[in-house]
Amino acid sequence: MKKIEAIIRKSKFGVVKNALHSVGVTFFSYWDVTGIGNEKEGHVYRGISYSTSDIQRRYLSIVVNDDFEEITIKTLLDAAATGEVGDGKIFVSDIQECYRIRTKEKGGETLR
Repeated sequence: MKKIEAIIRKSKFGVVKNALHSVGVTFFSYWDVTGIGNEKEGHVYRGISYSTSDIQRRYLSIVVNDDFEEITIKTLLDAAATGEVGDGKIFVSDIQECYRIRTKEKGGETLR
């Protein structure tokens, strides 16, 4: 099993959620987060300068069986991309075990 963590633009969340559901990833958790990015310049909107050092993003935590890793990552890359700086990051790590609390099952079947 793999844990795929993605930090994406909040504006792309709906597209990403629908894309994940369309490939069979129907369960994940998400949080609104604030991070610090590489962009140092501020933006001016209607004559007011706004700092862009604090960036509002959405953090997704997705656990999938190994056979879903590649399609999940491809879906995130395609759906979350705008081609601009600040599209986000994807991190992948191994999961040792998974348990379903209700039935006390363990293993990859608990993700279905």
